[in-house]
Order: sequence, then C-alpha cells, then structure tokens
Amino acid sequence: MAQLDIRPLGEDYPFGSRIRGVTSANVADEAIRGQLRDVFEDRGVIVFEDMEPSEDMQIALSGVFGPSQDYAIKDFSIENKKHPGLISLGTKRPDIVEIDGRQIAGYVGWHFDACYVPKLNRAGLLRMEVNAPQDGMTGFADGVEMYKLLPPEWQAKAEALSVIYYQRNMFHHQRFGLPRSWKLIQLEETSTGLLEASIQVPRSVHPAVWTRANGDKVLHVSPWQADGLAGQEGPDGDALLAELIQQMYAVIRPYWHDWKSTDMVIWDNWRFLHAAGGHDPRYDRNPLRTTIQGDYGLGSLLEEWNKPADALA
Repeated sequence: MAQLDIRPLGEDYPFGSRIRGVTSANVADEAIRGQLRDVFEDRGVIVFEDMEPSEDMQIALSGVFGPSQDYAIKDFSIENKKHPGLISLGTKRPDIVEIDGRQIAGYVGWHFDACYVPKLNRAGLLRMEVNAPQDGMTGFADGVEMYKLLPPEWQAKAEALSVIYYQRNMFHHQRFGLPRSWKLIQLEETSTGLLEASIQVPRSVHPAVWTRANGDKVLHVSPWQADGLAGQEGPDGDALLAELIQQMYAVIRPYWHDWKSTDMVIWDNWRFLHAAGGHDPRYDRNPLRTTIQGDYGLGSLLEEWNKPADALA
C-alpha cells in the first residue's frame, strides 16, 4: 500500500489535516480509501496537496467519501456534461459588494450548505480551476471548537434553540450576521434569478447545537439564510439569534485556505461553516465542486418542526 503523508492542518488549528500522496493509481485502493475516511471523520477538513488537477481526479477523490448528489442550487450553476456530479461556481459577471469601503467579488458569508432544506449533504469538495492572483481564499470554521469556546451560559442557550432557514435570505436579503459596512454594488443575473425562484421554497429548521456520535457537541448556525428561531419568531427571538451569532463571531477561529491549482479540499458540512472571502472584481475565479450525499437526520420543514412522529405518519 502506498504511504500517505498525513500532517496537521497547522499548529494553530485543533482540526483539519493536510495529505499528500493520493494519486490516480492508488485512489481506488480500499485501504487508502478507508484511511482517508477515518481522517475526514476525525479532523473534518482535509487539504489534499499536489493533486493531479483534473476533473477525473476530482471525481475519483470525491467518490472515496460517498456518491455525489445534485448541488442544492442545481438550476443556477453550470453542470459538467462529462461528469454530472461536478459543477462550476464561476461566473463572468460576479456579484460585487462593498465592505469597509473596498469592493470585492464573490463574497459569501459564513454558512453550511443547503441549510434551507431538511436533508443536509455530507460534504463538499472543491478545486480552484481559476483563481484570482490575490485573495480569493475560502474559510473553514469548526463547530466543535466554536461550541467549546462559547461562554457556558451561551452553550446552554444555544442547545435549547432551533434555527429557521429560508433560501431567499442571501445577498441583500440576508437578515443576520452581515458585516456592518456591507453594501450591495452589483447582483449578477444568475443570483437575481435564484432570489426570484426562492420565494416559494418552504422554510426548514435545524438545531443550533447537535451531538456527534463521539459525544462532541457542534455549534451549527448559518448566518447566511437564517430567518429566525423556531417557536420564537418575532423581535425577541430575532434579537436572541443575532446575539448568538455575535457570540459565535467572537470565538470563531477559522482556517483560510489560499488556493494552489493542485489543491483539493473537502469539508464536513455537518460540522463546519465555510465562507468565500472575495477577491478583486477585475479577476476571474472559478471553483469546481462536487457535493457528497448524506443526511444527519435532524432537520425538518418548519411546518413539521416539533410535531409528534405519529402526526407526520
């Protein structure tokens, strides 16, 4: 069996790993695959370095962790005809926002994927086909670490809360957690269409804290697309959710990945938040992504939330 080079993500991070040595020749080896899955389950984020920068390699690596599924916003992304599970998230006319007086393209705040549907995909895997010459980094924040760093009183408060998510709450409709200086400059056509299509999408609910099989508690709150607290909709509930998000921001210690063309990165969507830091609008950026099937079984539609099981049968 080929020897993999497995290292911590960095001395400042209690999560994540870096791995070298995965190739097209050994990625089908079941011993290698099992080793990669074990690291993923334990560390939550893996940066694969010195990878063959090809679609075939990305699809092969993604398959180690499970079958692919359609991206949640499938109709508003560019799907690869050769590899249906691979999509392009790039655009020729990107969204542009202003933060602290600086205009940036491609900014997406902290979130977990598909929070607005009950069934959460297991993971995402990214490769940067085209990146801006500076910035364009992707951030990853561990919900296990964030829970541990919350003040005890906020741990207890968060454990009692469930958050409502609405697909339309993005861009200038985002209700919680935006930087104070955030300003929309340009919304591209695809994003406008996505907002319009989202109006009729029902809202979903996910717990603010959940517990992994190993006993770790995960703070799992997505400011992007949050719409309030289940059972506490209104000003008081909104204020409580806004304060919880600020408490989360006070303890968040993310890893920001500066992309190389030979990198691939996978993250645990049930455990991590991620974000796109944005880049100079003069430059192109094109992430290629696969989405890996799964469900942690704790989400629901708002209309079904807190109903007894026999009422849903």
